[in-house]
Amino acid sequence: NIYRIILFDQRGCGRSLPHGELENNTTPFLISDMETIRKQLNIDCWLIFGGSWGATLGLCYAQLYPDKVLAMILRGVFLGRKQDIDWVYAEGGASKLFPDAWQNLVEDLPESEQKEPLKTYYLQLTNIDELHQMAAAKTLQAWESTIVTLRDHEHQPDPTQDPSPLAHSRIQLHFALNECFIAEAPILEGVDKIREIPTIIVHGRYDIVCPIQQTWELHQEWPEAELNIVPMAGHAAGEPVLINALVTATKSIARTLQPAHKPLT
Repeated sequence: NIYRIILFDQRGCGRSLPHGELENNTTPFLISDMETIRKQLNIDCWLIFGGSWGATLGLCYAQLYPDKVLAMILRGVFLGRKQDIDWVYAEGGASKLFPDAWQNLVEDLPESEQKEPLKTYYLQLTNIDELHQMAAAKTLQAWESTIVTLRDHEHQPDPTQDPSPLAHSRIQLHFALNECFIAEAPILEGVDKIREIPTIIVHGRYDIVCPIQQTWELHQEWPEAELNIVPMAGHAAGEPVLINALVTATKSIARTLQPAHKPLT
């Protein structure tokens, strides 16, 4: 009875159609979609809960509409800068920790493209040949599933059977190649707009996808936000220690914000 929870699939993902659509699919459009949802549901102000790219989008939304945000709970913050994207998709970042998995990602590419394979994979994912699309999505998913968690790797869906992983990969690389459409409004430069919003940031100490340095830089600019570094945790929200930390964060925010009996959104 504490929270009214609203979930949505962003453009082209999950149950939003068409799958993998790239036209008019940018961060400003997604922020506009969030604001449309808020208005359609007659919500005055709401709490933003997001992890990884969801944290990026939540921060961007809050910086544009700070008066509509009661509080935020963020996990595995991703700042969306070129250096953050290159950590995952260029040689010299996560590839140094998982050289075997990186080799599997790039070994079939021309040597000239192996250090920065992002553009090549994007071309394959947008190729008219569906077999090229599926193969590229499957290889990317194998790389990402390797670095996302400290636990044993979970089964990855087959893009030939389920269109959503293919859509996910297409959209993810579309945003990555365009520096998440936020290069003109970097998150760290907009902290003053959200400084007074109660916020808890949860980050796994051994997050390989979004290294904790990103959250640390944000926290240096925004010491008012509460930072919880979770030992023995990676990036995936499903890791038990991260689940516990996030549940604790929701209870803490509720105690801070909740009036006597009004549910939080």
